[in-house]
Amino acid sequence: MKAITVSLLSAVLMLTSCDLKSQNSTNKELSNSKNPKQMETKVKEEKRYVHAHGMPSKGKILMVASSPTTSKQTGWPIGFWAAELTHPMHVFQEAGYEVELASTEGGEIVMDGYSNPTDESGYSAHDVISLGYMQQDWFNDMLKNTKKLTEVNANEYDAIFLVGGQGPMYTFRGNQGLEELFVSFYESNKPSAAVCHSTTLLLEAKKSNGELLVKDKTWTGFANSEEDYADQAVGQKIQPYRIEDEANKLSGTTFKVTDAFSSYAITDGNLITGQQQNSGAAAAVMVVDLLSKK
Repeated sequence: MKAITVSLLSAVLMLTSCDLKSQNSTNKELSNSKNPKQMETKVKEEKRYVHAHGMPSKGKILMVASSPTTSKQTGWPIGFWAAELTHPMHVFQEAGYEVELASTEGGEIVMDGYSNPTDESGYSAHDVISLGYMQQDWFNDMLKNTKKLTEVNANEYDAIFLVGGQGPMYTFRGNQGLEELFVSFYESNKPSAAVCHSTTLLLEAKKSNGELLVKDKTWTGFANSEEDYADQAVGQKIQPYRIEDEANKLSGTTFKVTDAFSSYAITDGNLITGQQQNSGAAAAVMVVDLLSKK
């Protein structure tokens, strides 16, 4: 009997020991799962202001597009790239800013064919933002009645944003009036942005001290890899020159590009640049971020 009692007691002690080990292990796991540092890595919050209908405007942003012209390379009618107007405009309007549109000659402006989401090529059929704006009467009226550069009073605006497309390669570079307007924003410490082929303006634009605006700046624009893609797609050379090649000839400045058609934008001081049409919204967000710090 004594032997049986001792055996039973030993068995109970072993079971109790196992239960305690199991409980300790479970408690340790629960403790680890409630580790504040571990829980913190699982939570991410983001807040960004979105302008409600009817609320007062925070200010005005000037967007500048190319007037219609004809490509000397292809013979095509060219103008502005739709997404480079509509995607930044959407960012600005959601942030509470009114947008006004100017062009090199004033009056009506037109989209590059391949950028129009209704174009038979289907190249930009995915661009539902542009397609949405095209359903709005006020937007179509805006395209028909742009201000001429000489009618613009820079003091009325908080920032400037140059819209790209094929047109700027002919209408922006060497345009002294546009250079002076852009520099006036820049030297007033207002956000000054350009995307895609509109960055051609920065190849020659000079500050009031005679130095290139991009001196000691890091910036971007349409890349050679993207020009290669476009040329191969249509079977001929499209542009009269390449922004990346021309920028690399300049001294005292850093021109950077990333993977073809990636969203890529750079802020350097109050100069904001975007690589191509997929970078317009990113550049616009940078403009809004700068304005929020003022």
